[in-house]
Amino acid sequence: MEKILQVKDLQVAFKTFGGEVQAVRGVTFDLLKGETLAIVGESGCGKSVTSQAIMGLIPSPPGKIAGGEIIFKNRDLTSLPEKEWRNVRGADISMIFQDPMTALNPTLTVGEQIIEGIIQHEKIARTQAKAKAIDMLNLVGIPVPESRMKQYPHQFSGGMRQRIMIAMALICQPEILIADEPTTALDVTIQAQILELFRDIQNRTGVSIVLITHDLGVVAQVADRIAVMYAGKIVETGTRREIFYNPQHPYTRGLLQSVPRLDREDAELIPIAGSPPDLFAPPTGCPFTARCESAMEVCSRVYPIETKLSEQHQVHCWLQDQRARKLAVPVITIS
Repeated sequence: MEKILQVKDLQVAFKTFGGEVQAVRGVTFDLLKGETLAIVGESGCGKSVTSQAIMGLIPSPPGKIAGGEIIFKNRDLTSLPEKEWRNVRGADISMIFQDPMTALNPTLTVGEQIIEGIIQHEKIARTQAKAKAIDMLNLVGIPVPESRMKQYPHQFSGGMRQRIMIAMALICQPEILIADEPTTALDVTIQAQILELFRDIQNRTGVSIVLITHDLGVVAQVADRIAVMYAGKIVETGTRREIFYNPQHPYTRGLLQSVPRLDREDAELIPIAGSPPDLFAPPTGCPFTARCESAMEVCSRVYPIETKLSEQHQVHCWLQDQRARKLAVPVITIS
């Protein structure tokens, strides 16, 4: 299947008064045409920063892309000047931001905000842009779109605002849609409606989706492949079935064990002990070492090489290396 986006060894850092925070430390993944790739992990692992780098939205200063490539249509987006970024952003790659309650401009009608994106990227008359905006609002399930175009964000519920955000992101028919925690501020019923909307839109348009989330329940419903991220690195990648039924990294297993289960009465939540490492001075070895029950001496000293378990299942963990398991002594315990 065609690779529509390739992220290679992406590194993003932020300068602060306390030093340089290495937020993303060598992230590599591919996005296939028409698929949904979920990037999961706990807060602070670098998910949103990765998505902002792909969109060219890293504020400089204090942030910078310190290394790596983001390849889209045979171009490295990291080398684009801001003027060219504006042509890509919204037209080819679009983003749904984290909080629909604050992402919309409260001083403009929703119609104006949607039309603005069309006029920015397409040379069409305002009447045509308005008609296109009405069609898009109808596509995302906004009732009576002609009259609701004239309303302001505060006149919509949270779920409706999220639908408007989706309409704004899709109005120019982008090839890639990045959804950053698209269901976080919504109740369970509205979450289900939004996820169903994602599936319907992808079937209709063929858009490729990067889903940024920490909610494995959401991932289980919509993702084709999953990339598990921890401390600025992707530690395991695989299909939805491989990650949920055959997780190989201890962190991935920890995430799955901390998900509530309603299908088993004896199911017990098992939290991951400890805290993530300090990214001012990240560890040289596996960043999960201090929280891992299976950690070995080699884990703290050397970052694990990638082990390919199948065509789409890769993991960075010394437990997969037979030589390391024989030679290394388990000396590290969880505090």
